[in-house]
Amino acid sequence: MTRFCSVLCAAFLALSVAIAAQAAPAPKVKIDTGTVAGKSEGAIKAFLGIPYAAPPVGDLRWKPPAPAAKWEGDRDATKFGSRCMQGNVFGDMIFRDPGISEDCLYLNVWSPAKHGKEKLPVMVWVYGGGFVGGAASEPRQDGTNLAKQGVIVVSMNYRLGVFGFFAHPDLAAESEHHAAGNYGLLDQVAALEWVKRNIAAFGGDSGNVTIFGESAGSFSVCSLMASSLTRGLIHKAIGESGGAFSATGLRLETADAIGPRHAQFAEESLGAKTIAEARAVSADKVLAAAEDTRKGGAFRFGYDIDGYFLPKSVAEIFAAGEQNDIPMIAGWNHDEGAGPVDPNNKPTPATLKALAEKDFDGKSEDFLHVYAATNDEQAARVTTDYAGDRFIAYATWKWLEAQKATGKSPVYHYRFDMALPFDSKRPGGAMVAFHSSEIEYVFGALGSKPWVKWRPQDRALSSAMQKYWSNFARTGDPNGTGLPKWPAYDSATGYQTIYLNSQIKAEKDPQRDRYLFLDQAWKK
Repeated sequence: MTRFCSVLCAAFLALSVAIAAQAAPAPKVKIDTGTVAGKSEGAIKAFLGIPYAAPPVGDLRWKPPAPAAKWEGDRDATKFGSRCMQGNVFGDMIFRDPGISEDCLYLNVWSPAKHGKEKLPVMVWVYGGGFVGGAASEPRQDGTNLAKQGVIVVSMNYRLGVFGFFAHPDLAAESEHHAAGNYGLLDQVAALEWVKRNIAAFGGDSGNVTIFGESAGSFSVCSLMASSLTRGLIHKAIGESGGAFSATGLRLETADAIGPRHAQFAEESLGAKTIAEARAVSADKVLAAAEDTRKGGAFRFGYDIDGYFLPKSVAEIFAAGEQNDIPMIAGWNHDEGAGPVDPNNKPTPATLKALAEKDFDGKSEDFLHVYAATNDEQAARVTTDYAGDRFIAYATWKWLEAQKATGKSPVYHYRFDMALPFDSKRPGGAMVAFHSSEIEYVFGALGSKPWVKWRPQDRALSSAMQKYWSNFARTGDPNGTGLPKWPAYDSATGYQTIYLNSQIKAEKDPQRDRYLFLDQAWKK
């Protein structure tokens, strides 16, 4: 009888808690456009799908973001807004939103604040996806767990591909800044301006905002750091695998230079001779035409030197010391280049030598000195390293070096070395720290991949990374109680790097000579 009562009481208590949770009023916050009603996720309040700009449709297509409209009453903020127009580009992306739409300029806020009078550090996330895919609704980028570190997490959707980076000459002609393209980056600026105006209502400090992102998001962070439009909007930066610096001789082009190609695309693929005619074409048709162009290898719609967001290249801005001089963390993953450089040949010292002669004519011996290999196993490793350096690592390193050269704020460098605990589909089925694999660890979102058999060391590393990232957002220094020391990246420390693995350690970067070589070899 006693046991029966205990079970019955426990069931009644659980039911009471569930009913109370359902009956609890939705958290509400008043912002400059109206009141948003979110939801509670334990100690964290989530506000999803908040419009930070007007829908960029009709005459607003290919224009800088316009102010969002105001509304009466409470706006439901419990669901993600639609993601921006994109094809099915990356198979590993999972979304929790209604689907693609031009009406996509929404952001999300996760806040641990008990009231709006707190002044918590703010972390604004920019997702990756090559500027052609991605959205803030991905489970691996959910802000709930990271916000438990005492920070407010914000993420936004921004326009992609042809919708975000179209540089038709008519657009420059109609612009008060004679600027075309970069609408996706201007969306990010508009989201930061929204944070400046509204984050205090969620308990955030608009004077302590950290921007962080991965891949295209990291390129964005680097570019936001370079742009004068973000003065006073950003105070710290974290770049995960990406920097807006040339790696292989390619340079950002001006809007005037790429405009004729974009006009040709509009005329041949959309049947539009003017920007007015292009704006009249349906979003689905524009996307389909752009996807055909991308898949055909013609060109991607990427960001440019528009004379407004970027008056000159990011490299030139940093070289002149005109960037936002703020503390920064930047790094990359150990296996950014996982996969064969030459699918037709197994890496050997001989194939490595041939690669060196092809890519570094006249400097191949110097290449082979810093990418040395005397057997097939070493050749496979350094070939993978070089692929990753060419793809992402060198450009990220160059960003670190550029800030060190002309800035005064501290810089921290990491390399993420933890191989995920499942068989990769890459050649050999090896477990590797591939491009983007650190995201779940940063957000404490290991549960976003329930099919992965996470180990205690994965959870421990995720906990440490959340602390490093949130400490940095708080103070500009990632170090804190219980964490291995992370030295600043400078000559005084021997340019130390922290290696994020099951055993976290900091040591002098043994591969710095490689980047110094590439820097000289790839100079104009």
